[in-house]
Amino acid sequence: MPKRGKNYKKSAEGIDANILYPFAETVERLVNSKYTKFDESFDVAVRLGVDPRHADQNVRSSLLLPHGTGKTERVLVFAKGEKVQEALDAGADHAGGDDYVAKIQSGWLEFDKTIATPDMMGAVGKIGRLLGPRGLMPNAKLGTVTFDVGRVVGEIKSGKVDFKVDKAGVVHAMVGKVSFGPEKLQENILAFIDRLIQLKPSSSKGVYLKTISLTTTMGPGLKIDPSEVRALIKGS
Repeated sequence: MPKRGKNYKKSAEGIDANILYPFAETVERLVNSKYTKFDESFDVAVRLGVDPRHADQNVRSSLLLPHGTGKTERVLVFAKGEKVQEALDAGADHAGGDDYVAKIQSGWLEFDKTIATPDMMGAVGKIGRLLGPRGLMPNAKLGTVTFDVGRVVGEIKSGKVDFKVDKAGVVHAMVGKVSFGPEKLQENILAFIDRLIQLKPSSSKGVYLKTISLTTTMGPGLKIDPSEVRALIKGS
């Protein structure tokens, strides 16, 4: 097991891994237990009742959180002609065509998200083996293969989060920064889980939201009650 510092141990005092904690109190506790000097990320992990080995249960999508993520994403847009300027005007950090494909082939990877117009996907496919393993490949399911580049650049810059269920059936997502405060973080978390509920595969049987855990970058993880979260979403 990793060695934990005294600050972590203090913030984890009294936490029982077998207890489901109240939602609002848990968010507030994690925010107030911050002990680092930097603005920690606030993360959620949801274990779903799905089998990712089946294509129809491979939950994957994106969501523009109500208050964004607090993270500044460097966006590269693969485009031609007037779409290049449209992307730059919308706030893209880089935009271009074959020149950027060649640049990436030479080892350049100074970006966090990519968007591509459909007519550029043939060229982008040449660097799929470089982008794919890093989660940087434009994807139609996530809305990042589109001619509407201005809108999508704006969404990413405003805090759009991509997520995908892993092999263990868990979906991880950053839903903000500790500096957001409890209220904004609660709204982001509920929006994210509501999106997961909407994506429930018809072939998924039994309990869908199995566990929900909240944590900060340097803090302990706490489990909250999925049934309480469901009730809050229905009542909103």
